[in-house]
Amino acid sequence: MAEVAERRVSWAELFFDLIFVFAVTQVSALLLSGHSPAGVARALVVLVPVYWVWIGTSVFINTRGTDRPLERLGVFGVGLCSLLMALAIPDAYGERGVWFGVAYLVARAIIAAMTFMGVPLLLNPVGISLFTSGPLLIVGGFLDGRARWILWGLAALIDLSTPRLTRKRLLRLKFDAPHLAERFGLLVIIALGESIVAIGAPLASAKHVAAGAIAGVAVAFVIAVGLWWVYFNYAADAVRHALATTEIKTDLVRQVLTYGHFLFIAGIIAVAVGLDEAVAHYSHRLPVAVVALLYGGCALYLGTFGYTRWAMFRKVATWRLTGAGLAVLLAPVAVFVPAIAAMGILAALLVALNAWEYRNVTRTGRV
Repeated sequence: MAEVAERRVSWAELFFDLIFVFAVTQVSALLLSGHSPAGVARALVVLVPVYWVWIGTSVFINTRGTDRPLERLGVFGVGLCSLLMALAIPDAYGERGVWFGVAYLVARAIIAAMTFMGVPLLLNPVGISLFTSGPLLIVGGFLDGRARWILWGLAALIDLSTPRLTRKRLLRLKFDAPHLAERFGLLVIIALGESIVAIGAPLASAKHVAAGAIAGVAVAFVIAVGLWWVYFNYAADAVRHALATTEIKTDLVRQVLTYGHFLFIAGIIAVAVGLDEAVAHYSHRLPVAVVALLYGGCALYLGTFGYTRWAMFRKVATWRLTGAGLAVLLAPVAVFVPAIAAMGILAALLVALNAWEYRNVTRTGRV
């Protein structure tokens, strides 16, 4: 089979992404309502199915396109299911658990019908979702407490493992590398958009805004720009180049796009929730849990570049791993200073990292 012609992101895809914007906001709100380790775990567990629906739809569009009306209607059908999933997230661990599971299963069924018509369903990730993780989400929705958490956690683990378990089947797919790189770059933009919402939300409805609060917004915005710069100044082009030149695209898609970008999104969401709290309480010390989200999310984001760079080029992302380590080391300091200072330390770290990388690339010509 010949390689598919390079395509650009379509208007249908951008419309579909609007739903994922809302879904990310809902996951962030769920995490904002509970900062404990259990709260983080709950947010991650619901993020996996939402992310997996986005992945399945993006792979379908990449390999099949949205040129025909039937394909667009299928994508919009998945979009409706994704919207229902997002609406269920705030009370997913309450009365909307079944709602969340059914919407996920129907979304995966639509993707399966569009993508794998005539192919044994157990041989691909979408089929495995239909027979295992989807039913587990629905059954878990009927249960309460720990039982739901166990079944949903198992469903998330199954979904995360399927790209590796079905590698031989996925090797048959012919990916449009530039289009897929652009899709995942847009995914990062979506997540970063949540950080902008988090920065502005605490003050948008306030009647009186102090100068300190405005300063807090400015510092938080520097952090958001710093996260954007880390990805889009060099890494986005590196992903595109790696996908275009590798012989086995499926492995790189699994490692760098599927797994790597899940970690990127999780890290950005954690930072966004931390910024929400920090901007709202700029003059107070942040709780340990909020500092852990803010600095831990940044460390996860930067550290993931170490994983993706090694997967793509077998090279060590020295400075980004150093930045991740410094974020971890500086977190205890952030607990003892006002929130605006805690944000300032993290902003300075990101600015220094990006400036040093730019200087290094300018001098050596190597990323």
